[in-house]
Amino acid sequence: MAKKRPAPFSLRLTFEQRARLETAAGNMTLGAYIHSRLFGEEGASQSRRRLRKPVKDEQALAQVLAMLGQSRLSSNLNQLARSANSGSLPVTPDTEAALNDAAVQVQEMRRLLIEALNLEVSP
Repeated sequence: MAKKRPAPFSLRLTFEQRARLETAAGNMTLGAYIHSRLFGEEGASQSRRRLRKPVKDEQALAQVLAMLGQSRLSSNLNQLARSANSGSLPVTPDTEAALNDAAVQVQEMRRLLIEALNLEVSP
């Protein structure tokens, strides 16, 4: 019978904390980096090694992750969706301007993420 692997351990981090860890990890996977920091070489030799995909711009990635962490984007979008579904969202020029501004900000975050992760986007 094959040897069972132990259950994974989960840890919640802020966007900023994760960005700092990913920057410090360099080309190591996040799990391998944390393993090596906690257990030194002893723990690192037990894990499988795999290189992370290269990130074109670590600073831009940290910047956009920090922006996401500081924003209340998901909460605000959820509230807008609820209001739209219930029919209680009044469409005023101010509301329309705020929605357009939010869409521009989301597009900018998307652009920064794509650039930082060195991804290609098909038209």
